[in-house]
Amino acid sequence: MRISTQSFYETNLNGMNSQSFKLLRVQQQISSGSRILVPSDDPVGSTRALAVSQSIAQGDQYAGSRAQAKHILSLTENALKSTTTLLQDIKEQVVYAGNGTLSDSDRTTLATSLQSKFDQLLSLANADDGNGQFLFAGFKSANQPFVEQANGSILYVGDEGQRLMQVDVSRQMAGTDTGRSIFQSVRGGTSYVTSSNNANAGTGVFGPVATIDGTDPDFGSDFVISFAGGNYTVTDANTLAVIVPATAYSSGTPIAFGGVQLKITGAPANGDSFNVTTTQNAGTDMFQGLSDIITALQNPVDTGTPADHAQLLNALSTGNRKMSNALDNVLTVRSSVGSRLSELDSLDASGQGRTLFDKAYLSNLQDLDYATAISEFSQRQTALQATQQTFVKIQNISLLQYL
Repeated sequence: MRISTQSFYETNLNGMNSQSFKLLRVQQQISSGSRILVPSDDPVGSTRALAVSQSIAQGDQYAGSRAQAKHILSLTENALKSTTTLLQDIKEQVVYAGNGTLSDSDRTTLATSLQSKFDQLLSLANADDGNGQFLFAGFKSANQPFVEQANGSILYVGDEGQRLMQVDVSRQMAGTDTGRSIFQSVRGGTSYVTSSNNANAGTGVFGPVATIDGTDPDFGSDFVISFAGGNYTVTDANTLAVIVPATAYSSGTPIAFGGVQLKITGAPANGDSFNVTTTQNAGTDMFQGLSDIITALQNPVDTGTPADHAQLLNALSTGNRKMSNALDNVLTVRSSVGSRLSELDSLDASGQGRTLFDKAYLSNLQDLDYATAISEFSQRQTALQATQQTFVKIQNISLLQYL
């Protein structure tokens, strides 16, 4: 069969191009470290590698969300920790304020100290994340959540929204807590706060409320203990139904009603009354509770009547109970924040494990076996050189060389 010169050149050129392409492909694999340069190299492997890569990218996004959530929750925890310490200090000073040896001047000094703590408490309630976003404002994070009014009261102007963050495939987590739920709320339950009527003229001083029968049908209601003619009567504050009919009063003898009891000492005057109210109905604003304590300490009693001393002691007892309830509420929120931080650590650990597994699987799918690739590179290089040398040798065979 006769082979034309043109056909001869084309055949050899195609062979060298083929060898060059195969050598180049191996070089690209070695330089990239991947055996899959284009999807056609391994369609199934390419599809799986794409899915795994997307899973890794998604995991990185969740890790970023968790890092942000940790930052915000850590700032929240720091603010709540400071609030806890502050409330404990306030309670200590309130207890000390009940010391009978203190003078009006001493109590005024305590009131000044508590006013400073009031300002610190307000500052903590308006804490931000360092970027102008307030921690306890709900969705209105650009605005200061607690604003002092002209009359000294504190108004919450945030909302009840909680900023949720997607921290894992099927887990959304609240990154913030609202200011009202922390500083103007108490935990649910049926504990009680006792307070005296501001118009009381006697020397009656109440003690703590103790629960004796949580199954009593009236347990959980609000009560009023009123005095007249040496007797006391207990009524339901809402329905005005008589719970305990007129009963002779004896100082220090427990008064039982609605599944609870308390002691009142001293001599209540006719018309005096005491309110025994559930924590939810007694006022849940820690700012107002602290303000009432400050006001009570600022009122002079050294030159007053025994009734004035009794009112002071009762006001301090009520304030201390409210501060205790506020502290319990803050501790509960802190516990929730701590649980979320712990959960984030667990999610980080599982996310890192998942990412590590995905990366190992992705490596198996697309990473190059360098030993095999280098061996193939040597083979392709040798084959190309042999093809080139063969072409050079053959193209020199011509009858013209023998003429």
